[in-house]
Amino acid sequence: MLRCEDNSIYTGITTDINKRMNEHFTRNEKCAKYTMTHHAKKLESYFTCENRKSASKLEYHIKRLKKADKEALIREPERLGEIVGDKVNEGDYNVII
Repeated sequence: MLRCEDNSIYTGITTDINKRMNEHFTRNEKCAKYTMTHHAKKLESYFTCENRKSASKLEYHIKRLKKADKEALIREPERLGEIVGDKVNEGDYNVII
């Protein structure tokens, strides 16, 4: 989850966090359309999991959250199961930030 200069929150998935952050922060041609126009400024939170299917599922449910719930997830990522609900298996994810 990236904080953008306009205080919006971008959510995406990657297999290489360092490479992807560089793409977003330098706004090169491989960054997301969203961060091209909303300029990423800070990595707020990220989770790891075993496979792309689990990553895509979590991304989908985070993107559907209200902004207040995204902010709560950033402040307290250990509340993933409570905030996202029973839509994901909390045990499938590790909080890194």
